[in-house]
Amino acid sequence: MKTIFYFFLLTLIFFYSCKTGKEIYSPDKKFSSDVLKQDYQLFRNILEESHPSLYWYISKDSLDYYFDNGYASIRDSMTESQFKMLLSYVITKIDCGHTVVKNSKAYSKYFDTAQLKTFPLGLKFWKDTMIVTANLNRRDSALRRGTVIKSINGWTQPQLRDTFFNYISTDGHSECGKYQSLSTGFAFASLYKNIFGVRDKFDIVYLDSNGLEQAKTIPLYDFKADTMNRMSFPVDHLSKKKKSSPPKFSFFSSNLQIDTAGSTAFMTLNTFDRNNHLRKFFRRTFETIERNHIHYLIIDLRSNGGGDASISTLFTRYLIDKKFKVADSLYASTRNSKYDKYIEKSFLYNTMMFFVTKKKSDGKYHFGYFERHYFSPKTKHHFNGQAYILIGGNSFSATTLFAGSVKGQSNITLVGEETGGGYYGNTAWIIPDATLPNTGLRFRLPRFRLIVDKTREKDGRGVMPDVFATPTVEAIRHGIDFKVEKVRELIELQNVQTKR
Repeated sequence: MKTIFYFFLLTLIFFYSCKTGKEIYSPDKKFSSDVLKQDYQLFRNILEESHPSLYWYISKDSLDYYFDNGYASIRDSMTESQFKMLLSYVITKIDCGHTVVKNSKAYSKYFDTAQLKTFPLGLKFWKDTMIVTANLNRRDSALRRGTVIKSINGWTQPQLRDTFFNYISTDGHSECGKYQSLSTGFAFASLYKNIFGVRDKFDIVYLDSNGLEQAKTIPLYDFKADTMNRMSFPVDHLSKKKKSSPPKFSFFSSNLQIDTAGSTAFMTLNTFDRNNHLRKFFRRTFETIERNHIHYLIIDLRSNGGGDASISTLFTRYLIDKKFKVADSLYASTRNSKYDKYIEKSFLYNTMMFFVTKKKSDGKYHFGYFERHYFSPKTKHHFNGQAYILIGGNSFSATTLFAGSVKGQSNITLVGEETGGGYYGNTAWIIPDATLPNTGLRFRLPRFRLIVDKTREKDGRGVMPDVFATPTVEAIRHGIDFKVEKVRELIELQNVQTKR
């Protein structure tokens, strides 16, 4: 019996070890040039067949040049991360913010649990400035929040910016979107590692409190040698204390605060995702605003990367003062793909497109309902006071549709910076992932081109604010929300003018 038991136990250990071995992911694993070329050619074929806006902002000859050069550069084996950066460099030339390369599922699972060493600074980028927003090395008294960085390992801000921009996708020519991508969290650290490789230390040139250049060398941050729960990060705060009174409620990534004394409401709306109970949130919000006779409404959309266009359309109806269309034109290049087995949920999406699109004389499959249908403003709980909409480079996709729809309305003021999403239109709506079979890398494949208003100029820019509010070193250093401060100034000015 003991012999049988030990044999059974050893068999279990053997099979478990084999299974575990198969699941272990190594970021250093290299793929041969042959399999990389196979994935690359599939990557190009899928985009050329199914992406409806491949040549919207770049000529076919120019994009072919980048495709060909990318293929020719595969001369040796590469890791997944190296191959991802090659694909990202090429795909960025399309100028479509919805078309990006993603890690394989295996890498994403590995990264979620791995405690990797990283560049320790969070940085804010704009124009020719980069400034510290957070430092993982909490004992570092020199590189605190608000410290201006002049160079990293000899690379100046313009040099880093111009290099990194080659790997960041955005709609058209919205540079603000790229600046915000570099400035979000520790995105800079991730890009730096992928582009320059892992470094043990970094030579930093910075300005001290007297404005004098200083230099110091900092090491990689080691998560194993420290713990996240012992760190404290400075958090942005308003320079003036909010006088808030009930009601105050939140729905996941959205919330509302009411200042009844100042007749002001502050709404934070970080997504238009359909899974966040936003329909109920909107109904309660605008009912509360009406019941409390709120005159000023501030809506923060700076972190809203978009979501479901039907949700953003509903939100628009609570504020807009006229009928509007979501799109003058909304179409796909194909309904089916010869590469369907590499595209997620292809059967579901193809079936849906069969029923909701119709092929027209231009050879495109048009989503006619949205091209024809006008939406009316809400009659119940419609907001008619003065609204201030905070926007910036992270305001994208469905958020840009909303901002573009209400822009120019007399009681609405857009405050902040240019949106990352395109004002003329975008390529999105249905966005499955395509997976490359050898490396497992994925890329987003938007299927529909959307032109909001064909009379607008296709200049590749986002929605511009009515009132610009741009960052300053002092605002970042002291944690001042400079966009909210600008709105406070506008409200105070309007109150003064009203009293006159």
